[in-house]
Amino acid sequence: MCGITGKIYFENDSVSEQDILAMNEKILHRGPDDGGVYISQDKKIGLGHRRLSIIDLSPLGHQPMNYLNRYWIVFNGEIYNFQEKREMLIKEGYTFKSKADTEVLLALYDKFGKKCLEHLRGMFSFAIYDEKEKTIFCARDRVGKKPFKYYLNENVFIFASELKAILTQKEYRKEPDYVAIHHYLTLQYCPTPLTGFKDLKKLEPAHYLLINLKTKKVEKERYWKLDYSKKLDMSEDEWKKRIMKKLEESVRLRMISDVPLGTFLSGGIDSSAIVALMSKLSNKPVKTFSIGFEEEKYNELKYARIVAEKFKTDHKEFVVKPNAIELLPMLVKQYEEPFADSSALPTYYVSKMTRDFVTVALNGDGGDENFAGYGRYSVQKFGILYNKLIPFHKQIILPIAKFLAKNIKNTFFDRAYVFSNTLSQKYDYRYVNYIRYFSNELKNEIYTDSFKEKTKNIDSYNIVAEKFGEAETKNKMDQCLFADFSTYLPDDLMVKVDIDSMAVALEGRSPFLDHELLELTAQIPFNLKIKGLNNKKYILKEALRGLVPDEVMFRPKMGFGIPIDVWFRAELKNFAYDTLLSEKAINRKLFKKEAVRALLDEHVNTQISHAYRIWALITLELWFREYFDK
Repeated sequence: MCGITGKIYFENDSVSEQDILAMNEKILHRGPDDGGVYISQDKKIGLGHRRLSIIDLSPLGHQPMNYLNRYWIVFNGEIYNFQEKREMLIKEGYTFKSKADTEVLLALYDKFGKKCLEHLRGMFSFAIYDEKEKTIFCARDRVGKKPFKYYLNENVFIFASELKAILTQKEYRKEPDYVAIHHYLTLQYCPTPLTGFKDLKKLEPAHYLLINLKTKKVEKERYWKLDYSKKLDMSEDEWKKRIMKKLEESVRLRMISDVPLGTFLSGGIDSSAIVALMSKLSNKPVKTFSIGFEEEKYNELKYARIVAEKFKTDHKEFVVKPNAIELLPMLVKQYEEPFADSSALPTYYVSKMTRDFVTVALNGDGGDENFAGYGRYSVQKFGILYNKLIPFHKQIILPIAKFLAKNIKNTFFDRAYVFSNTLSQKYDYRYVNYIRYFSNELKNEIYTDSFKEKTKNIDSYNIVAEKFGEAETKNKMDQCLFADFSTYLPDDLMVKVDIDSMAVALEGRSPFLDHELLELTAQIPFNLKIKGLNNKKYILKEALRGLVPDEVMFRPKMGFGIPIDVWFRAELKNFAYDTLLSEKAINRKLFKKEAVRALLDEHVNTQISHAYRIWALITLELWFREYFDK
């Protein structure tokens, strides 16, 4: 696990070693063990690398790495099947100096070219310079676990694992991207390829870039996509066996490491399953790490302890308190894009605690996307049935829901009205309206005229809604899964794990996001994922029955969030008002002062929660202060 940088000129300028070193310095936290720079003879190509040693700790794993006196690579990630591919290549006549997966990747590129990506099972972002053909081949893994950010104009191509590195280069001049900010307020993240900085982009997951330096031709293509259209007809028992076989294989591959490893344990189904399988595959106690809160509604430590005791793990815990907010400016800097998922805070804490004991940590990310674990899937399934059965909805139900929401100020009736009010909308649009942070109506109330002008006729809902049509399946629930897999998973969950873990030089691995497991679960009929209206993750729970404790598996789901709704009414109330109503914030001319105050007041004085919206506004303001006020 590492950090990569690069700078390529197409015409007259020259790359200096200092250019690359300046970029490397900004991502030192990603790779504290080693660093390197390559400058081509004509000084048109510069590649940089920071290394966190995981596989082959010897100097032979040093990057940038050369192969066959032709290819140079900078690579971030892990190829879990590299040993299998190494043996295959040796039979084909290839030789290797190291035991590193990086060298295997180079040999695969030499043999298969762009199609090398079909052979990779793992997480990765990389760039390969071919000295003979004068090409740069860049790629990002199928799910988007590893970041690849870049700036491209007619004269230069600059890339890095993090934007902070690109910002050091003279060719790029910082400017906010107000359209990206507009989308962020709806989604809680900047959707790929946007970053919040104008003209700085993210390479999409499962895509590659091929740049011909002689012709300046840039080719960008998608090389993989989940297919939900082909369902397998198998019995439940057969499904349980297939799921467990592939999940255990995925865990085993991710336990390959030359450094200590452990796992995050939230006390939910997915992380508990990973702990169970790691314990089965390990000859010593698994190291587990959990985060909790003083507020019982958010605290899952008791469930984590049940799992830790059952599998006799070496268990560590940490309790997050409201003063943790002091870390927020640092996290905003680390995330570098506007990012409003409040679970970034506990994820950082569990990563920091974990890094004191291990260098690699497995996690349960991806279980909800694989097996339909989010409550919103049940809501949408109910909505489909509701529309068929309640013909008088507009005449009776909707007016009642509107009256209750207006007169009884609590979150339940507020959400019930949102649900009722969107039932007549197109299915894909309705789904986004249910999961969004700021609705279009609330944006219209809170935006200044100048911000409205910058974003007029741009509907952020379409970012997610258009994914439903790309899913290539008529099943509406599978379309939901595909939409989340294409947006929320790579742009929120994968960003969170990468940034928080790499901030402390910890490698995170996600067995549920193994692409072979994903391809298998995409073939499961949806009625085995949600049985009836609300029995979520049915087939996974059945597969895990007897392995994961029932009191963990069949308890109500708790999201991995923090109690900001409580904090913003108590310890953090003044912080919220002072930050969002400050002269600095108001002078940005994005939001109306009185509208922001009304939002804060309603949260503090009623039972309606605007906690996540307030958090989004605060992190946005702190982002401006970090990247544009200094």
